[in-house]
Formats: sequence, C-alpha cells, structure tokens
Amino acid sequence: MKSSISFFFGLLCFLSYSQSDLDLAESYYDNGEFKKALYLFKKLQAAQPNNSNYTFKVIKIYQELEKFESSDSLINSQLIKSRNPQYLVELGYNYQLQNKLDSATVYYNQAINRAKEIPSFSYSIALKFEDHTLVEQAIEVYKLAISQTKNSSYCYRLAGLYAIKKDIKNMFLNYLNFTEHNEGFNNQILQLFSDYVTEDSNSNYNQILKKIILKKLQSSSNPFWNQTLSWLYVQEKEYKKALLQQKSIYRRNPNSLQGVIDVAWLAIENKDYGVSVSAFEFIVEMVQEPNIVFDAKLQLLKLDLLRFKSPDYNIISSQFLTLINRYGIKDSTIDLQLSYVDFLLDNLNKQDEAANFLKDNLKVKMSKINLAKIKIKLADILLRQEQFNRALVFYTQAQSQIKNSSLAQEARFKAAKTSYFKGDFEWAEAQLKVLKSSTSQLIANDALELHLMITDHKLGDSLQSALRLYSKADMLRLQKRPSKAINLLNTLITTYPSNPIVDQALLLQGRLMEKNGNYLGAIEKYQKIIHDFSTEILADDAYFDLAELYRKVLNMPQKAKDCYEKIIFDYQDSIHVVESTKQYRYLKSKLKNTSEIRL
Repeated sequence: MKSSISFFFGLLCFLSYSQSDLDLAESYYDNGEFKKALYLFKKLQAAQPNNSNYTFKVIKIYQELEKFESSDSLINSQLIKSRNPQYLVELGYNYQLQNKLDSATVYYNQAINRAKEIPSFSYSIALKFEDHTLVEQAIEVYKLAISQTKNSSYCYRLAGLYAIKKDIKNMFLNYLNFTEHNEGFNNQILQLFSDYVTEDSNSNYNQILKKIILKKLQSSSNPFWNQTLSWLYVQEKEYKKALLQQKSIYRRNPNSLQGVIDVAWLAIENKDYGVSVSAFEFIVEMVQEPNIVFDAKLQLLKLDLLRFKSPDYNIISSQFLTLINRYGIKDSTIDLQLSYVDFLLDNLNKQDEAANFLKDNLKVKMSKINLAKIKIKLADILLRQEQFNRALVFYTQAQSQIKNSSLAQEARFKAAKTSYFKGDFEWAEAQLKVLKSSTSQLIANDALELHLMITDHKLGDSLQSALRLYSKADMLRLQKRPSKAINLLNTLITTYPSNPIVDQALLLQGRLMEKNGNYLGAIEKYQKIIHDFSTEILADDAYFDLAELYRKVLNMPQKAKDCYEKIIFDYQDSIHVVESTKQYRYLKSKLKNTSEIRL
C-alpha cells in the first residue's frame, strides 16, 4: 500500500516538474532564446523519448540555430526506430533549409509514396507539409487521400490550402464537397463564403460559385445544392430566384417550410413585396397546418398595405373582419387583433374604434401575457390622445400582470416615456434609471438615450421650458403631425438658441423632414449638426443618418462613403462604427468596380 502511494506521489511530482519545464521551455522558445529552450526540450525528450512532440521541437530549434547536421542526425535516428512518416517530411525540409532542393524533393516524394501505400498516414503527412508551408505537397497528399478513402473530411483542409493559393474555384468546390456530407458545418462554410460573395451577381467570385452549384445540381438531386444556391441568391438580393429554390426543396421535403418563410421575411425587409406575396400564397396553397395557413393569410393582408400606394382600405377592412369572424378572438389570434388595431390607427385614424375593439377583447378569457399586450396597445392609443393618466394606469396594470418579463419592461419604459411626454421629468428619470439595466438590450439602449437627454437638458433651466417644448414636439411626432412638430422645434431653436437641446431638436427635425420626403431640408439639418456641434454626442448620429440618406434614398454612393469614413475614423466609440465599416467597404468596392468598368 505504502509503495503504491509513494509511486503515485512520485508520478505527480514528475508530471508537475515536466509541466514546469515545458512552460519554461515554450517561454524561452517564444522569446527567441533558443539555446535555453534547446536544453529544456532535450531534457523533456530524454524523459519521454516516445513523445514525438518534444522530438520535433528539438529538431525545429536545431534548424533555428542552423545546426543542420544535428537535426539530420536526430531525424535519421528517429526514422530507424519509428514508422512515423512525418520524419521523412522533416528530413526533406532540413535539406531545403540548406538549399539542397534535389535531396529535399527525394524525401518529400518518399513521404508522398508512404501516403499512397498506407492511406491512414495521409493526414499526418499532409499536416507536416502544412506546418512548413509546403502547400503544393500538402494538396497532393490530401487529393490522394480523398481518391483512396472517399473521406470528405479531407476536403476541408484541402479547401483551406486552395484559399492560401487564391485558387478560389477549388476552394469553393472543396468546401462544398465537405459540407455536402457534413451539413452541420453548412452555416460555418457559408459564413466563409460571405467574405468573397457580394451583392453584385456579376462579380467574379459570385459567378464562379454559381457555376459550381449549377453543375452540381445537374448531376445530383441533393436539396443541399438548392439550399446553397438559394443562399447565394439571397446575398445578391435576388429573392425571387431564392424563393424558387426553397419551393423546390419544400416539394421534396414538407418539413423544410422554414426556408420559404425566411425568404419571405427577407424580401419584406428589402421591400420586395411581390416575392413575399408569392411565398405566403404558396404556403396557403400547399400547407395543411391551420395555424401556419392563418399566419400566412394575415401576412398577405398586411402586405396589401405595404405594396400598394393607394390600397382600398374598405376592402382591407372587410378582409380583416372576415379573418376575425372566421378565427375568433382568442390567444392564437392575438397578432390578428393587434394588426387590425394598427390598421385602424395608422391607416384610418379611427382611434376610438380601435380603443373600443380592444376594450371588448379585454372581456374575453385569454392568457395574462396576451391581455397585457392588449392593455399596452390600449395605453398607446390613450397616449396619442394625451390622456396621460389613463395611459399610465393601463401600462402599470400590464407591467404588474406579467412581472419580470421583457413585455413588462416594455410597459415600464412606455410608462416612463408617458411621464416624459406629460412633463413629469423627475419620475420619468427615476424609472429610466432602473430600465438602463434591462435584460432587453433594445429597451436598455432606449432607456439610456432618453435618460441622458432628460438629465443633460433639465439643468440650468428651472422651468425646463426648452425640454418641455422638445417633449411636446416629440409628442406631435408620435401623433403623426410632422409639420406641427417641425414648426414647434423651430420655435424651440429660435427661442433658446444657446440651449444644449438645440442639436437634439435639429436631429429630430432632420428625421421628420426625411420621412416626409423633404430630403434637402433633412440634409441641411444634419449638416448643421455636423458643422455647429461636431464635438457633441449627436454628431455621429447626424453623419450616419446623412450617410444612410445618401445611400438608400438619393443614390449618392460617394457622399455616403465619405460620411461612413468620417464615423470610422473620427467617432470610433460610436454605436454606428460596425455598420459604417460594413457599408464603407461595400461602397468602396462598388465605386472601384464602377470606375474600372468606365475605364
């Protein structure tokens, strides 16, 4: 028993000393102290002669010290007692370092022949070639391994080597060959592809990838190729083509409907409403699940409001009521109920009718969370009508009904904002202070922004007159009375020209003008902030809004690029840096390609 304990203790001590030596050896090596590192690694090798990692490290240090005869001797001694074919590669590399290329080639070929003889050695041999950046040899071994074993896993390593060579065609091909049999890596591979593929369908990389996939589709019915082609079309914003691929996948696999739905929503985000309609109509026609069909019908109804400049509101109203009558007022139709209320408010301005509809729905037995949603929506209407106290009652009820949820935090934020509109800045500030730590990042950011605005602008003005004017203008914005809001902000700016809230007022004016189609007016406001308040916290917001206006609406890519560049280099702490960098790179590439085409 005692001897066993002694042995175990001795083993632990040995391992501890070994680890300590290893750490020190690695440290010496990393710092370029090769002689000290050599001493320790030789010590480790002697203690564990079968550990090839230590042997290879000693060989590497010999090579760093240009002690090629020592490394040659060590390698050959290992070749005598070991079947590890990596030593053949290492010996060849030792000759290459001495510029003895013929001798190097001999041993490289011996290593490759060993891979031919014993395919299981292929991976280790190729890895050793990779270690020494011997790309061509590594490629040869991996290709050999694939042909011998039909193991697609080698394709992944092979693709990476082609990437080093900038052989993009073979890189794409091998990554696709890998993921065809390892679909769990599909998202990872597509993420790699996104570094090459752009929105431009005519780009060289896009064309190469497309040709590969289409060729695969001709010889295989694997839906994986349809999925990949759909992804490529999405990158190019060719949503119609992407949808065709997803429909094809669904017809072969009814469990793959999510692809159709995803394309539908992407098309909506990019205002390609025709594709979205086609997708949801396809769902209504092909799917048997009642809940899914119901959702599709609701989306089709909402799309009618988006895709037509002058939709027939009477017909849409009738369609809403038809759906409500057919499916009823219950938990499963809450989205329909709230969408109908939004229609009454946003399109017909029937606030009382919307409020009464919600009040009736409160009488129906539903889950706490859906009743809370109805109360929040009802409070939103009361807020628009400036019935602040009644709105606060419903927000508070909703919050207490569903405590510790994201919806409760939303209700609390809206209650705080109601107090802000009401002019009760202290209470609003207290609530917003708590919400800054919200688990919902969106609510936390909004709460922080409003909290900062109140705290920054309530000081120095005992009556808080400028802040009250701003909150009133903000209220007019909520009530969709932009002209009155803009005029009130003009009053604020002229009455309190030195008040710190002026830049905030200019930003809101710019956004209201932009939304109303007064783009020149919006540009003027954004530029005034940039010129007069360049060191203030809203300057980056002004640059970003201006960049987005130039890019999305006015089709002025050069000016947009200049604004994004300004954010990247002059406002590095801005929340807009990530998106600005993305758009800057895209526009830079686009402008370069346009210039080359012109030449």
